[in-house]
Amino acid sequence: MGMKILLLGEYSNVHATLATGLRRLGHEVCVMSDGDGWKDYPRDVDLSRRSGILGKMSFLWRLVKALPRMRGYDVVQIINPMFLELKAERIMPFYRYLRRHNAKIVMGAFGMDYYWVSVNHELHPMRYSDFNIGDESRNDAVALSDYREWVGTARETLTKAVAEDADAIVAGLYEYFVTYDLAEEGRLKDKLVYIPLPIVIPDNVRPRKTDGKLRIFIGISKGRSAYKGTDIMLEAAREVQRLYPDRMELRVAEGLPFDEYRRIIDDSDVLIDQLYGYSPAMNALLAMSKGIVTVGGGEPEHYELLGERELRPIVNVEPTRESVFRALESLVLHPEKVDDMKRESVAYVRRHYDFVQVARQYERLYLSLMERNVK
Repeated sequence: MGMKILLLGEYSNVHATLATGLRRLGHEVCVMSDGDGWKDYPRDVDLSRRSGILGKMSFLWRLVKALPRMRGYDVVQIINPMFLELKAERIMPFYRYLRRHNAKIVMGAFGMDYYWVSVNHELHPMRYSDFNIGDESRNDAVALSDYREWVGTARETLTKAVAEDADAIVAGLYEYFVTYDLAEEGRLKDKLVYIPLPIVIPDNVRPRKTDGKLRIFIGISKGRSAYKGTDIMLEAAREVQRLYPDRMELRVAEGLPFDEYRRIIDDSDVLIDQLYGYSPAMNALLAMSKGIVTVGGGEPEHYELLGERELRPIVNVEPTRESVFRALESLVLHPEKVDDMKRESVAYVRRHYDFVQVARQYERLYLSLMERNVK
């Protein structure tokens, strides 16, 4: 018998894609979100908030109107403790409402929250992250701003309260799994589960044949280039292009509409992804599902968590300009290897991230929660 599931909030199309997989398995699913801002991902109930007083009033009206549709679910999964476009101190009453009127609540660990900031800034569980390089905490403006937003604030209070109360916490990347495993001195690990991100894999994928110049793509996020390391990666890519102008074409995108962004990336051979990651996130996985090679996070620990012992499709780099330069130079000088890496990229995503396969893992988690009589 199918479950009734509410997916509340959105990051990078995770919930919209998961909903498609859960529906395929016979469950009734509602997605309520803001579409992840300008990305405007699909949802059943729009909870986006525009600027200005009219935008605020419209949002509050739609939120109140949506409250009756937030009741009576077997499982409610929130994307993050900040699952609504409200100040942290105003979100807790809505969380309590969800708790009173639904059976089980799952909290997502998919992005920025108190534990992601504090654990990586203070404990340094990984060799590098958004908040540390080795034993040194990062002190660039964006990292420090995020620290001040989440630590010692209402956002910290909210994250702790929701994590403590939720029936389960799902981490979508190796990085978040490691972080939550250490959070609160390990007291959250009993409710922590790792489930890979869901990807809809195109049918009959035929990766673009590598010929002529190697087409290398990098997307720049305005205001967060230094935080994500794309400034360093772009600098390295431009140096490789300067040395090998006849072998490489560099494509740089900043602030493009999603459809145009996707068109450019689909016609590329290589994607330059985030510098400080241990594993590929949604943008990289979508590219890999189409046979585009990713340069970014592919550390051994990530493959180990997946149980992957054969495929190594990601060109893993250390968080230095020299490491990125060497990786890109090797691809440019040996384009004959790229086609094999493209095929391996598709196989890797198909093996671990297929949206129906991932939905089955969520289904097992939700059913196991329903069998418990905890709350």
